Amino acid sequence: MEDKTYAILGCGSMGTAILAGMVKGHVKAEKIKVTAKRTESAAALAKKFHVTAYSTDYQPNANALAVEGAQIVLLAVKPAYITQVLDEIKHVLSEDALVISVAAGVTTATMEQFVSSKVSVVRAMPNTPALINKGLTGISAGSRVSADQLKLAQELFDGVGKTIVIPEEKIDALSTISGSGPAYVFYFIEEFIKTSIAMGFTQEEAYLLVSETFAGASDLLVSSQKDPADLRRQVTSPNGTTMRAVAVLEEGNLHELFLKATNSALARAKEIAQEMK
Repeated sequence: MEDKTYAILGCGSMGTAILAGMVKGHVKAEKIKVTAKRTESAAALAKKFHVTAYSTDYQPNANALAVEGAQIVLLAVKPAYITQVLDEIKHVLSEDALVISVAAGVTTATMEQFVSSKVSVVRAMPNTPALINKGLTGISAGSRVSADQLKLAQELFDGVGKTIVIPEEKIDALSTISGSGPAYVFYFIEEFIKTSIAMGFTQEEAYLLVSETFAGASDLLVSSQKDPADLRRQVTSPNGTTMRAVAVLEEGNLHELFLKATNSALARAKEIAQEMK
């Protein structure tokens, strides 16, 4: 991975997180070119990471400039712009280039239509904990990807957390779990904080109580490797306060609610795929 050349197009929060992981993983800055929309953002990236950075606002051909000579190209732009960006860069893409997209809903088959028949395409679905190197990234190979190229994609995202390789037919479903999952967790935390405040705690006290409870429970789950149901039962004494609370939650049929929510997200991912065709 260290001897490859890279381009990151659309270096926002996720692109920057991946860039930081690459630099931390000893990829030399001179081997990386990036683009950002605003001139100020490009300048900040160049200053912080010592990479070559272009602004698409200032240079209309910025993406092409970044991609020229790159062996691995990461597309970190929004789904609606993927095919437009591919159209911009296809004339400068190396024949042996590996293109990796983190855009939800845009299939490898769609992307392959916009590049040379020798260019390989991978879809990746990281999540926002990648910003603190705690990400989980699902990776799916397109029809032309070799085993070595797939390994390169894994190594790239290993720099910001853990990876899982799955068939592409599963990646939209994965996006509704690990991709959107942090939002579900934050939503629960929001509501739990509101509940804590309603019970008389200050905003600061409620934030501490709830955030540390979620962080501690998550760490316990990971470190113990136990089934979450078993951990829940350890906290739930027979006929105790927790049992009473869990009973109320069960009345709300959370299982069905989660299915409905994730199926709705999956339906939107499929809509995006259709819009890109």
